[in-house]
Amino acid sequence: MIRTLATAMAIAIIAAPPVAAQQTAPPLELRQRLPQDEVIYFVLPDRFANGDRRNDRGGIAGDRFAHGFDPTHKGFFHGGDIKGLIDRLDYIQSLGMTAIWLTPVFKNKPMQGGKGEESAGYHGYWITDFTTVDPHLGADTDFTALVAAAHARGMKVYMDIIANHTADVFYFAECEGKATCAYRSRADYPYATRGGPKGEPINRGFAGDRVMTTQNFARLTDPNYAYGVKIKPQERAIKVPAWLNEPIHYHNRGNTMFSNESSTMGDFVGLDDLMTESPRVAQGMINIYGDWIDRFGVDGFRIDTARHVNPEFWTKFTPAMLDRAKAKGIPNFHIFGEAAWSELEIGLLQRHTVVDKLPSVLDFAFATAVQQTVAEGKPTAALAKLFWGDAMYAGGEPAALQLPTFIGNHDQGRFAMFVTRANPQADDAELLARTRLGHEMLLTLRGVPTIYYGDEQGFAGKGNDQDSRQTMFASSAATYLEEKLVGTARTHREDHFRTDHPLFQTIATLSKLRVATPALTRGRQVTRAYHDASGEGVPGLFAVSRFDPASDAEVVIAFNTSAAPIAANIEVETRSTDFTALYGTGCPTTATAPGSVAVTIAPFSTIVCAAKESR
Repeated sequence: MIRTLATAMAIAIIAAPPVAAQQTAPPLELRQRLPQDEVIYFVLPDRFANGDRRNDRGGIAGDRFAHGFDPTHKGFFHGGDIKGLIDRLDYIQSLGMTAIWLTPVFKNKPMQGGKGEESAGYHGYWITDFTTVDPHLGADTDFTALVAAAHARGMKVYMDIIANHTADVFYFAECEGKATCAYRSRADYPYATRGGPKGEPINRGFAGDRVMTTQNFARLTDPNYAYGVKIKPQERAIKVPAWLNEPIHYHNRGNTMFSNESSTMGDFVGLDDLMTESPRVAQGMINIYGDWIDRFGVDGFRIDTARHVNPEFWTKFTPAMLDRAKAKGIPNFHIFGEAAWSELEIGLLQRHTVVDKLPSVLDFAFATAVQQTVAEGKPTAALAKLFWGDAMYAGGEPAALQLPTFIGNHDQGRFAMFVTRANPQADDAELLARTRLGHEMLLTLRGVPTIYYGDEQGFAGKGNDQDSRQTMFASSAATYLEEKLVGTARTHREDHFRTDHPLFQTIATLSKLRVATPALTRGRQVTRAYHDASGEGVPGLFAVSRFDPASDAEVVIAFNTSAAPIAANIEVETRSTDFTALYGTGCPTTATAPGSVAVTIAPFSTIVCAAKESR
């Protein structure tokens, strides 16, 4: 195993040699670029940079339980904003990023939670006003300025949107004073009666939520079929647009159990779950988000909790958004849904492109496969299994090129945390080497690489959710100050916008190589070698070939997930005879024989080798 940082640096910090001339593509104009041409930087604005301290409290008087600002608490606003993001676009671009995905910027309920469980809407997922920017983050003019500044640099801007729920405003009479509010099903609490099958008849003539017509939903007039819906007087008009204040537009069945019908009809820990089956709700959401495209010219939507919305909604919403974008002059608008699964079961993701007809989904299976193989040291057959399923996405393997890939995020936790948790005895050198390897996979394999902010600075954290949302600026939250970063002696007491961290340098090098190499953005991928549980093959080896979409020239990518060097033969096209190293050391200069090359790969390392065809 690697035991010193110096050794790790020798093994894994390898500046990429100059990109071979035949692999370099001229830069495309922003609107010409396909979704797979991007490298995405995923950021929580509140945790990135504070450009205007005057908006830290969102213009709200009172204490922290009113305005939500408390940078000493991991679950409150910390002061980052849109102006801060604009100020740091140089940094993001120097990392090689070509697109920025922001968590929701809409106006949120500043605080939620009972006594002792309070937290703030710093993350953006507790929306009250879907039409404007949250004042903690700035104003609509700031968002206009961000999009304009990013576009001027050739960078796209993706919005995080929500159609599944709003902030927690409605509550139920039967659940007052209770810690939880159990889900009540359609069978036990049908729409036709109040409080159960034998209750008072209501909503006469309503044929159920599966008949998704305006005429049918006009007969749904009483929202109190499962629970008695209540609203605090001061919150009766808190939601914008105004139609969102009417309980009839929500499921009102209690908290989701994340299974069966509750998966699409239950409240997320009390968040008001929209009746997305209703034509009024569907059209309302189309109007809301179409307006953001019209007003700001954003380049894509990441859809939060997409799997918790009925498929029929997406079959209406997605085409409407793509049409709206095209009318705005945005032909390659990128829509990808969040269908969060932790299992390596590709079909769970594929279903949302086939049934929901979503153009793309976040590739949770990719994250799982890399966590298993790199962080946990399991056989690389997990990666082969992942890519074997690409043909089953709607649109087949070409569609898989548009799947945003990631290895850690704001919900699951950071990749360095998974590495640290799986290797408790490892020193920092090994942790750095494994974390780098995960990012090398992310930036060279098929899909759209998505870098979680701070990962390039060695952020690890202690877990998921609030424990993976550290600030890039100097923190005063005790729990963050306790954490150890990977690959550096710096702490969260300092800001983290330096460019000398080894992970920053690796990501910047490979991001720039990727966008300059069509085989790595738009190229088809073929699995060449992997290690399975039976011990066949070379332990730790995973190799693929990717092909230039115009010339079909081959690029060989090979990874070593083990702590020992690997020497192996890898199959290539017989026409691939001479090779140039694009990244790493161990690429051959010539094929050993037609159809075979010999490679050497250092522990926890990657090589990228471009073939020059024989003539």
